[in-house]
Amino acid sequence: MTSQTMENVKKFAGQAGTFFTRARQYTEEKLGSAEKTELDAQFENLQQRADRTKLWTERILSRTEAVLQPNPSRRMEDFLNTKLDRKVQDRETNFDGCGATMIEAGNELGPGTQYGAALVQCGSTQKKMGQFEKEFMQSAITNFINPLHNFLDADMKTISKERKILENKRLDLDAAKGKLRKAKSPESSKLPNSEDLIRTAEAELRVAQSEFDRQYEITKLLLEGISSAHSNHLSRLQYFIEAQQAYYEQCLKAMTELQSQMANIPGSLGNIRPYNPPQAAGNSSTTPSAPPIGGDILQDSPTDPQSGRRKARVLYDYDASDPTELSCLADEVMTVYSLPGMDKDWMMAERGSQQGRVPLTYLEMIS
Repeated sequence: MTSQTMENVKKFAGQAGTFFTRARQYTEEKLGSAEKTELDAQFENLQQRADRTKLWTERILSRTEAVLQPNPSRRMEDFLNTKLDRKVQDRETNFDGCGATMIEAGNELGPGTQYGAALVQCGSTQKKMGQFEKEFMQSAITNFINPLHNFLDADMKTISKERKILENKRLDLDAAKGKLRKAKSPESSKLPNSEDLIRTAEAELRVAQSEFDRQYEITKLLLEGISSAHSNHLSRLQYFIEAQQAYYEQCLKAMTELQSQMANIPGSLGNIRPYNPPQAAGNSSTTPSAPPIGGDILQDSPTDPQSGRRKARVLYDYDASDPTELSCLADEVMTVYSLPGMDKDWMMAERGSQQGRVPLTYLEMIS
């Protein structure tokens, strides 16, 4: 047997012995037959704060990614591509698809007609909003999502690794304390080499205590760094909010311009009245609305098309299959209603400024 092989065998035997000692110490602690070195309250608080930070960072990331990409399968695909250092595909957004369809329909029906011109204008705006959405998503991923992922993949993994090392050093320390107590016991004092056993145990205890103290300081320093991580996450959150604000401002500007363009289309569209939200009961300041315009363009239904508005909870995740539908997540609460002539198996749902059809079987009425 070569010297290198002997070295490897000794190393393996030493590792196996250390593992066995730690396992025995851990088991005896659980059974209450061995003492355990307790960490101070401040250190325990630091560990608890690190655990809470990890947990809530993971949850925030999960929910934010669901906002940016509601489709779970696409979200998983993007995650795998990122892990494999592949380029994430630049997919068509729902705005892009809706805009392209409107433009195609407007050109087919006649861009010189009122309806055709309106469709082309609306489609162009929808495509603009699709571009705004992509810019917002890219900004959010770069300035918010990725830094938080890096924190979990780097900082938190390092902290977890050092905490495990500290726990092992703590087990070694307590095992050394137990060995010294055994060497000083009345039974061991009767042995001829009792003094040698005590000196050896004391030396092992000093080494174990020194290694534990060193690892304790390393781990504590890393745990205290969570405060800096919180400050960094706060700045990243501000980037995310600024990106959201810019996105919605761009959308509002685009829709305001669209409304102006729609009013300037030749013909009766120039007299189109703006949408007035329903007034609260008893409000006498409501201005009488203008009569409906001629033709079949943007006319109101003779009855309220959104009658019977109710609150509903989404039972399961739902991915929209076309621009007329609305993607939603389980446990979301949205306003739903029916439209005249609508399929009884579907409901119109609203989430803020977004609306679309959702299957009735995915909904639970709560009001």
